[in-house]
Amino acid sequence: MKQSDSIKIIQFYFPELNSSQVLRFELLRELYLEWNSKINVISRKDTENFYTRHVLHSLAIAKFIQFRNKSKIIDVGTGGGFPGIPLAIYFSDSSFTLIDSIGKKIKVVDDIAKEINLKNVITKTIRIEKVKEKFDFVISRAVTQLDKFCPWVENNISAKNKNQIKNGIIYLKGGDLKKEIEKIEKKYNYNIKNISDYYENNFFESKSILYLSKK
Repeated sequence: MKQSDSIKIIQFYFPELNSSQVLRFELLRELYLEWNSKINVISRKDTENFYTRHVLHSLAIAKFIQFRNKSKIIDVGTGGGFPGIPLAIYFSDSSFTLIDSIGKKIKVVDDIAKEINLKNVITKTIRIEKVKEKFDFVISRAVTQLDKFCPWVENNISAKNKNQIKNGIIYLKGGDLKKEIEKIEKKYNYNIKNISDYYENNFFESKSILYLSKK
């Protein structure tokens, strides 16, 4: 898939993007490919479908919720910066903290944020258990099983709500979520949204957004 074609996919689903945002998205692919030649940041089989499988997938959260200005979001286990970097480009008036326990991955994310002059991103090499700060939303892309993830992050969710939905966890996950949800549904309200409702692409057929809020 050519870069220009990939950018057109992003613009097709997000026609409201301004020229500055489009430029940042255009720069992302080359920056990630350059880093990927040194460190395996993203799966090599996904590099041909970078915009669909990484950028568009991350931006599905922007279809699910429009974060209000000055929202605070933490991306836990960000890896190469997904979903945090694309969402930080899209929601320029919100702040994003991207954390991972692996320092070399955060080095990549930090460099990419600087290269595209992304001012609303903070990066930290840290485990979530060590983070004391509160956020409106915790976002993540399939880091681990929900019964492990939810206890890790529940103390980082602010009790003061300012968005159209209650503060909580927004999780990108594939496959059947039924068994995982059964383990946490006593403590959490949940909503599952099929990403294929937003995008016409076979890649998203088994992918979901899971939204969780404490009961």
